[in-house]
Amino acid sequence: MSVASQLFELQEVDLQVEAREKAVRQMTAELGESDELRRARNGLVEEQRRLDGLTAGQRSLEWEIDDISSKQRNFEKDLYGGRIRVPKELSSLQQEVAALKGRRTQLEDQALALMEQIESSRGAASRLKAELQTVEAGWRARQDDLNRGIESERQLLAGLALKQQEMERGIDRLVLQTYQTLRRQKGTAVARVEQGICRGCRISLPSSELQRARGGSLVQCSSCGRILYLP
Repeated sequence: MSVASQLFELQEVDLQVEAREKAVRQMTAELGESDELRRARNGLVEEQRRLDGLTAGQRSLEWEIDDISSKQRNFEKDLYGGRIRVPKELSSLQQEVAALKGRRTQLEDQALALMEQIESSRGAASRLKAELQTVEAGWRARQDDLNRGIESERQLLAGLALKQQEMERGIDRLVLQTYQTLRRQKGTAVARVEQGICRGCRISLPSSELQRARGGSLVQCSSCGRILYLP
């Protein structure tokens, strides 16, 4: 096997390594909470916070209604109990009772409207909770797939690394350095030759370069500098 053939095969392995390392990086980047999961969780938290506020408001209204009802009963007891006979005091009590009734009616209307908002919020929270559970289930399944995929790729990379080492041992050190420099500079160090054309730069090669490459010499393209490989 010519040196160019060895380098071409090494490059094929190196490109596989790059592709699998890229896949590992992409999968690793997907690990952790997704934007979809965060949005679903935040939506539920916000709705629950709104529901808690509405519920607290309902309790406050109920306490106020109870307080007003207690005062109204006491005033009505004084008003109709016969204890107070002074017309002016009776008139004042009647006004107090009327005011309390009006305030109670107002608060009860507010409480009714608040109950409707609470029911609506509970329904929204229930829907958001179900959506979050669905998103979480999908996210967990995806995380499991990613972890399995990463582990699989790492195992393959370990095998490729051993193959790289074995192939590199069979190549002259200076030639390997030239190959590695070209890989860093150009991405591919070895270019296949097809119909007299370097597939690295797609330029026709001089006949002298083709003859030397066919003879097994290590030849670099005069246009792009890549090592020429003739299958």
